[in-house]
Amino acid sequence: MQRRHFLKLSATTSAALLFSRLTYAASNGAAIMNAPDEVWAQSGTEWVKLKASGGSHYSYKEVSVNLKTNDNALGIYVSSPKQELNAVRLKWKHNTPASAKFLGDHWERSYGDLEWKTMATGIKNPWYVIIHDDKQTACFGVKTGANSICWWGVNADNIELTLDTTSGGVGVLLGDRRLHAANVITANAKAGEDTFAATHRFCKMMCEKPRIPKQPVYGINDWYFAYGNNSAELIKKTTAMMAELVTDHNNKPFSVIDAGWATYSPLLPGDGGWNDDFSKPNDKFKDMHALGDEIKKMGMRPGLWMRPLCARHDEKASLLAPKIPGRDNPKNPTLDPTIPENIARIKHNFDVYKQWGYEMVKHDFTTYDIAGRWGFDMKDSFTSPGWHFNDKSKTNAEIILHLYRSIREAAGDGIYVIGCNTMSHLSAGVFELCRIGDDTSGHEWARTRKMGVNTLAFRLPQHNAFYAVDGDCVGLTKDIEWKRNKQWLQLLAESGAPLFISGQPEAMGEEQKKAVKTAFAQAAKVQPLGQPLDWMETMLPTKWKLNGRVVDFDWA
Repeated sequence: MQRRHFLKLSATTSAALLFSRLTYAASNGAAIMNAPDEVWAQSGTEWVKLKASGGSHYSYKEVSVNLKTNDNALGIYVSSPKQELNAVRLKWKHNTPASAKFLGDHWERSYGDLEWKTMATGIKNPWYVIIHDDKQTACFGVKTGANSICWWGVNADNIELTLDTTSGGVGVLLGDRRLHAANVITANAKAGEDTFAATHRFCKMMCEKPRIPKQPVYGINDWYFAYGNNSAELIKKTTAMMAELVTDHNNKPFSVIDAGWATYSPLLPGDGGWNDDFSKPNDKFKDMHALGDEIKKMGMRPGLWMRPLCARHDEKASLLAPKIPGRDNPKNPTLDPTIPENIARIKHNFDVYKQWGYEMVKHDFTTYDIAGRWGFDMKDSFTSPGWHFNDKSKTNAEIILHLYRSIREAAGDGIYVIGCNTMSHLSAGVFELCRIGDDTSGHEWARTRKMGVNTLAFRLPQHNAFYAVDGDCVGLTKDIEWKRNKQWLQLLAESGAPLFISGQPEAMGEEQKKAVKTAFAQAAKVQPLGQPLDWMETMLPTKWKLNGRVVDFDWA
């Protein structure tokens, strides 16, 4: 690859193309990242600098990195036949203006902490980073479905991309295999395009083939009033109550049965979050096929929740993932996703759901069960060091992708899949929906405000670009004031994104039913993408553009 630069421009134009020095114009008109100024590789704890040759090849002993133009992206290919490979880092020299603001993503769900930052040094920006300097917006990212876990760093004098190639908590053993680690992509905002629109367009560029629901998704979920203490009778009661509020019968809503339906582990009786067998119901439900049919008769589409990597309480040790911090409770044995027998079991569960006639499955906890930690704990590393799965030849990203693709294959075209606690950039293009933030609440308004509003504001640009973004439920209960939940309901209903409501029967008065009926009618139809107008100034935007009008919210 030959380094190419744009011609020297006038002062006014160069300000508008502040980051163009990092890119060159390809023959297809796309802006593609120049070759980096430095390439580094990590094996174990040691970082080494690779020597450049030919403009696209970098090597140190047996470790090599090759760059290739792939349409509108810079492809990164790595080889390390004998040494374990933990990571690769590319650096581009660039003086970033002190006035710039930065927006990154999260590894999996977000945790109420997304914002436009003014201090960027030392911060990992998972998957992509958007940089805005009051004159121009520049976007840097990797295409979805990468075979490494990627993050961007923005410093005073450089921009860097790190590609994590660990397998478990050690470096991957590639052998003779060349790993296509990632495709790097970049874009500048168009003339007159605001940061939100530029971010949304860039998300579409990162995911070439999103898997989008055929119609807008909306419905109900029992979690935020039942919290696992559910039953077939409760599901039928709430489904019947909420079905009366549906007016668009050409796009029927979903009734999603959350945790609490599957066979309990004898070590954790009554615990819906950890079950022995996700292909069999417990005594509170008995016949899931019959319950699904009942939901359909009421005018809704049946869905359910499951946790793919739960192992049985008496599981064979040979099928289990190693015990590590966060994954060391003997009551919660976890399946190793690199063992084919375990993947076959997960696929069997989905075969059963198809036989039962369920049309949506929400699967949960896979990132935590693989890494032993939540996304907000991945500041230093994806997982704790020094351990590995049964298969050490695949990166964590490849292991996760294989799990997701196996679920997708088993679900087929008749089941919408919602990923919850899934790696965002790896689930894009595989699942129709993604639960994009941590739990809202049926008890605490402060939690709904933090996790719901922040999540929706900063990840709404991903809607129908990666998948349909599920900002989580309206926990419509007696514990939260209606005047607060009413606003959250309105925002979700008019955002253009999916709407799910956890409606506690005791909290569903006439005013609430009237509002839900309106919200269902709105959410059932295609709407313009909602936009947080003050998202660059606050973590909890109060001024939104919804359906062509400006709406002010009070999140206090």
